[in-house]
Amino acid sequence: MLYKRVLSAVAGMPILLLAVWYGGFAHFALTVLIMVFALYELNKIFGGMNLKTSFPVMLAGVLVLSASAFIGGPDALGAAVMPVVALLLLSGVFRYPELAPGDVSAGLAGTLYIALFIFFYLIRTLDGGLAWILIMLSGTWAGDTVAYFVGKKFGRIKLAPLLSPGKTVEGALGGIVGSTLGAVLVYTLYPVVLIYKVIALGLLVGIFGVLGDLFESSLKRTAGVKDTGLIIPGHGGVLDRFDSMLFTAPAVYYFVILFING
Repeated sequence: MLYKRVLSAVAGMPILLLAVWYGGFAHFALTVLIMVFALYELNKIFGGMNLKTSFPVMLAGVLVLSASAFIGGPDALGAAVMPVVALLLLSGVFRYPELAPGDVSAGLAGTLYIALFIFFYLIRTLDGGLAWILIMLSGTWAGDTVAYFVGKKFGRIKLAPLLSPGKTVEGALGGIVGSTLGAVLVYTLYPVVLIYKVIALGLLVGIFGVLGDLFESSLKRTAGVKDTGLIIPGHGGVLDRFDSMLFTAPAVYYFVILFING
């Protein structure tokens, strides 16, 4: 399993980093592609919960939100939320009783959940955006790696046994430390702000990464599946690989806006 994870990382990381490096439409296109795969997997998970969500309607919502962010930034993204909410609610009106209110609610929540990943693109548009997104990536990847090894070696106390029996408090704490070290590593290459702000950002990435992972675990546990897919050997699905970033990306974006660039 470990060698598959390493091979997947070696194959996938250069593509991701190249898109981040170039920024612009290349980064946006890769972000949207990841979102489409993740949404497809989430729709299948909802099916495992006996929810009849509409993938085309959810996809339309995600694409509208993504396009709004690309064209007009976060302000346009915020303005597009209400039309997307209306679209999802109207789908329940016109397709009732095929879609029950619970199905519509799940579709709406799932659309907004996956749309959080658009902040992976928006971070790059900030002043110093390359540094911030590299800090997020380095922190997330380092956190996942350190958490895995610390948990296997020293893990004793279960973190959330009902959600994810394999996760431990020791592994989570090791992951947070790993995220912080990953952020500091990028700082040595891009010393853009005072070091204490980078440390705070690394801690934030570590904490929100754990929360993002646990939330996805709750979805899989409810649906009774181990992985969201099989597309990435050693990791499972796209959602399995990027679940942490669904939480860390908006957290990093608003931390930079409020406490660094503000």
